[in-house]
Amino acid sequence: MALSRGLDETDFFFPLVAESVHPCYAGGMKTERLYAITVYLLNHGRTTARTLARQFEVSLRTIQRDMDSLCIAGIPIAATYGADGGYEISGSFRLNEDFATEDDYSLIRTALEGLVSATGDAKARRALEKIRRTAPADNGGIVLDFSVLQEGGQSLLQLLQTAVAERRAVEFTYTNNDGETRAHRVEPVAVVYRWYAWYLLAWSSYKNDYRTYKLARMEHVEITDAPFAKTHKAAQAILEESGRTDSRTYTELRLKCTAAARARVLEYLKGTETARTEDGGSLITASVVENEHFWLGTLLSLGDGVEVLSPEHIRRRILESAEKIAALYTNCDRQLS
Repeated sequence: MALSRGLDETDFFFPLVAESVHPCYAGGMKTERLYAITVYLLNHGRTTARTLARQFEVSLRTIQRDMDSLCIAGIPIAATYGADGGYEISGSFRLNEDFATEDDYSLIRTALEGLVSATGDAKARRALEKIRRTAPADNGGIVLDFSVLQEGGQSLLQLLQTAVAERRAVEFTYTNNDGETRAHRVEPVAVVYRWYAWYLLAWSSYKNDYRTYKLARMEHVEITDAPFAKTHKAAQAILEESGRTDSRTYTELRLKCTAAARARVLEYLKGTETARTEDGGSLITASVVENEHFWLGTLLSLGDGVEVLSPEHIRRRILESAEKIAALYTNCDRQLS
């Protein structure tokens, strides 16, 4: 295989790669795959042929032919052999900014419209205006409308984005899941939407670790004059690392629900149906975070439509909550009478 090792292009115009660049592709090789392989190698660095074959759902032989075609087209592909071997592209190589297709710009436009609807961010809005001049109005049948996420939190989002951009610490008071409130001073890394809510990803010098803080529980938020004392990785890398070391306590619930409650249990608790009951109901399992309260409120709101079969301590917790609610309204009836 002829592989390029010495090319030094700095602004190569990728659309020069065409189906005619290699005779093996005369029968219908997709140029789009060559685009995708080039972008993948630029993003991921050295990659094995087996990984590329799996990623693009082709054979190893097809990947080898793709490498030949990319080399003939002038892409500086290098092959390394051995245990750590694979294909990679010279670090000096750059794709021309015009490499994106119309479909690519359409997807970018859709994503930006969703971001603007969620945050109202001025920079995102300006970027969307630029993309609209290039991207077609057809969004491929997908609309991302997150405007409901603006309710009550847009000004806080913008304040935290400013702190991230200016690399300044923020101070605020925070009430945790156990109802404890205390002051915090952290270095904000990113604002993240996950688990149906906005969170601040930040470095806590007190905890000597990264933490997420739910925006709805933050009060008296202020940007300080203190610059960051630490250099932080990209937010996505931090989240991926923390995802591998999730320290939260999970509990698996076994539930029995009526046919009327089944859809809501599956939707709100992300449950899995394991069986149907004779009366038309369902047996469902769901994994929940022990000290979160959303799932508890969901179960209580369903009333007698769902019963927790196990674990026993959750059954007791549901019973105690129900008794407190019943006592509250019993007392209310006595006062009214």
